[in-house]
Amino acid sequence: MKASDLSRAVAAGASTATELGLKVDDAVVLHDSNKVTLRLLPCDVLARVAPAADQIAQFEIELAQRLAETDSPVAALDPRVEPRVYARDAFEVTLWTYYEPATPSAVPPAAYADALKRLHAGMRRLDIPTPHFTDRVEQAQQLVADPDRTPALADADRDLLAHTLRSLRRVAGERGGADQLLHGEPHPGNVLGTKDGPLFVDLETCCRGPVEFDLAHAPEEVGAHYPDVDQDLLRACRILVLAIVTTWRWDRDDQFPDGRRLGTEWLGQIRAALDRWGRG
Repeated sequence: MKASDLSRAVAAGASTATELGLKVDDAVVLHDSNKVTLRLLPCDVLARVAPAADQIAQFEIELAQRLAETDSPVAALDPRVEPRVYARDAFEVTLWTYYEPATPSAVPPAAYADALKRLHAGMRRLDIPTPHFTDRVEQAQQLVADPDRTPALADADRDLLAHTLRSLRRVAGERGGADQLLHGEPHPGNVLGTKDGPLFVDLETCCRGPVEFDLAHAPEEVGAHYPDVDQDLLRACRILVLAIVTTWRWDRDDQFPDGRRLGTEWLGQIRAALDRWGRG
């Protein structure tokens, strides 16, 4: 978020918790992107603060509650307050349990894969309307095709992204197995290593598609521990996901820290990955 919005978001999270009877003397920013994640102390609650215009918080709460009923490995809402969305100063505030990181904090690949498998099993029991993963690809394609929205993207790089998104979207569609509900972005930043095992957060990114699309967000070692994976489809999805997030970094409105440098670095990784796969 912009600095001015960030200070307001922090204040919204802290004041919401205070009004609910939780003691807040400090707010530590744990993550700052399109939404802000705060650790509020000394009550030790995790506050997630998003612009109200995004309208994502209610979906995330409902999905977390339904997944908890299936014993899926997801983070829980804070039990000390009513599990709902709190509106404050053009923001939506939700309050979650804070989990002390496990030592070591990195989740081992086998445990990561097992947790993702259990999450997928729980998701298969839910019937929730969500976008298809190809909708995300199409959004990236629209960005690439619009120089006004991606003005700094060089012509050769624009052609590379357009080709990659188009061709690997087709590959994923042709090779993909049965679609199911997915987390959407189960990368390491959305997996908490806790003493009770890995827990997934950021559920508002859910979409439908093959499990390989979710696995493409995880470290490569995780895919080796997930059963019955189409490894060729997984390789395609890894490059496809990289192309999507690279495109986001070239959006003129992107606020990701150091985003342009990462976008340049990832373009090189896409070229190298396509060469290795023989589809450059």
